Amino acid sequence: MPFLENIFNLTPLELIVNIADILLVWFVLYKLITIIKGTKAVQLLKGIFVIIIVHLVTQALNLQTLGWIMQEVLNWGFLAIIIIFQPELRRALEQLGRGKLFSSSTLNEESERNRLIEAMTKSVSYMAKRRIGALISIERETGLSEYIETGIPLNSDITSELMINLFIPNTPLHDGAVIVQKNRVAAAACYLPLSESPFISKELGTRHRAALGISEVTDAITIVVSEETGAISLTANGDLHRNLSLEDFEVKLRRIWFGEEQQNETSSWWNWRGKKNG
Repeated sequence: MPFLENIFNLTPLELIVNIADILLVWFVLYKLITIIKGTKAVQLLKGIFVIIIVHLVTQALNLQTLGWIMQEVLNWGFLAIIIIFQPELRRALEQLGRGKLFSSSTLNEESERNRLIEAMTKSVSYMAKRRIGALISIERETGLSEYIETGIPLNSDITSELMINLFIPNTPLHDGAVIVQKNRVAAAACYLPLSESPFISKELGTRHRAALGISEVTDAITIVVSEETGAISLTANGDLHRNLSLEDFEVKLRRIWFGEEQQNETSSWWNWRGKKNG
């Protein structure tokens, strides 16, 4: 076979260089995938793969009209990718400039997880007792970069003291949401999309609507402390769990943030109307 003959004809140095070249390409591709993982770009990439598959099917079946449409989509696809993936491309260039493109970080340490849960629970307990309104959104798989950019960047360690201080009334950053990325407070005073669901109870205010809104478009966990009643609520995957005790809050937060989320027995609109507390 010509391919094998070419390999055997290579000198040891050329073989090492070629292997290194292939490994570097795979490594760069892997890092690029990790950058877009956890962002909406993942869903967009799936859509691109669907378009490519449909294009191949139209060629195989000789579907001329649909084939022409797919060909036009692919012809303009490169420009569309640049426009659609603009936030991810900017993020990659920023990380490259900061030297973070090839760094890795994980949240596998049990002690770190316990510290984060303890900080969240302690701060929520303090604010609930004193009826300090709070809105905290925690990033999971779907990235929240576009919402982080609407606020004031912090990039700070998560501590109960910081979380409490951010929501003290009449301070510059108290109005809006705090967004958490991994084990860092990414930004404060962020704007979240409000849910437009007609099934939401009229007694719920802007914080609860924002918490539901972000849970409808991402897989983020959002914590709400009511300014009027001090009640603790939590949203995830479009479901609102209201009036949680501190113990229930800690259990749910730990399970959804770091563990496997169980299926809810009730539908989202049932939880929205507040007929059953999570």
